[in-house]
Amino acid sequence: MRTYNEKISIYHGMASTIATNFSGNFFPIFAITILGATNYQVGLISSLPPLMALLMTIPAAILLNRAQAQKKLVAMSVLVARLMFLLIIGLVYIPSQPSQAWVFLIVIALMNLPNTVANVGWQTFISGLVPESNRGTFFSDRNRLLTVVGLCSTLIIGILMKDASASVVAYQILFGIAFCFGLFEVFLLMKHDEGQTKTEGPLLKKKTMDWSIFKHKNYVSFLIAALFFNFAWQMAWGIFNIYHVRVVGATIFWISMFSVGSMLAQIISFPLWKKWAEKRSNTLVFVWAAIGMATTPFLTVLSTNLFYITFIQTSSGFFLAGVVLLLFNLLLEQSPDEVRTYCITTYNILLSVVAFIAPQIGIWLLNQLGVEVAMYLNSVLRFLSAVLFFIVYLKYARKTALMI
Repeated sequence: MRTYNEKISIYHGMASTIATNFSGNFFPIFAITILGATNYQVGLISSLPPLMALLMTIPAAILLNRAQAQKKLVAMSVLVARLMFLLIIGLVYIPSQPSQAWVFLIVIALMNLPNTVANVGWQTFISGLVPESNRGTFFSDRNRLLTVVGLCSTLIIGILMKDASASVVAYQILFGIAFCFGLFEVFLLMKHDEGQTKTEGPLLKKKTMDWSIFKHKNYVSFLIAALFFNFAWQMAWGIFNIYHVRVVGATIFWISMFSVGSMLAQIISFPLWKKWAEKRSNTLVFVWAAIGMATTPFLTVLSTNLFYITFIQTSSGFFLAGVVLLLFNLLLEQSPDEVRTYCITTYNILLSVVAFIAPQIGIWLLNQLGVEVAMYLNSVLRFLSAVLFFIVYLKYARKTALMI
């Protein structure tokens, strides 16, 4: 049986998923098709959010720590972020198209200031909300349900707007619906019973940072491997967006089908990844997921056939499910209880640095080497990240054997 807070968390996640699917999934094609964004600007769509998160994580942690009711601050942060959708709707009325693209990027950056407060608060809140013994089951079930909702909403978008890729009104409708679900998201956040949780603030009141977290070798090993994996993974995000729209010629319908295929594979595979992780270990099974992710860039550029690209995106969803489920579980698993909030905050800060740099390097490689070579190189880096996690796994296995 689910607790009250777990049920509300799932409903909130559904609303958040729909708001995201009706907005963020279509930001790149909106920027390219309507606003005339350059490759560099498309790369910034991926890079600016983590940069803002980097600047805001520590202030967010302090704000959340001082707040008497964390959920109220988190909910208001989500509200401010969702209000930005109204600004995006009005962007097309700016006279100069080059200015439209830059203003769009400024709004994206500003949107992620309150988003950071919400994300840091939610991660800390949920870590105390769900007992460690139930995390694997809860996150697997939650992710699967949210993916079903995401699949249905994206499929509807693809069908209703399949011929509207060049229509300004179509994007305005999408972002307007996203705003409405954002309001519902705020309502559901406020429905959580904060009194039932035992979460501490993201940072303890007496300290801004506890450097003792770096004495925990398991956490440090995970941190290095996770940051390298995220660098390799996120480096290709801008390249994929440009390849799909400029090279393959994908429309709103096909962008939706790429997402639908990926989410369908995730729905099917979430229980499998959970089962495998319980039988083997989170770390070893994550190695398998990372190897699978390494094949996606290489396979993507073998053809520009839209049905083939949809198939590749579907197969990548199978491995993405493992990454989504296991990476957060690994973070909680390798973060000692007494300094968990410091570990989570440090991970988010460093991840923001990586997430800002990686897409820019990806776009630079695209411009220097071409899309095919850039994708091949990304596959190699992703595979190396899997090797690094395997080394971490062998290190853990040896320590466990010695303890036995």
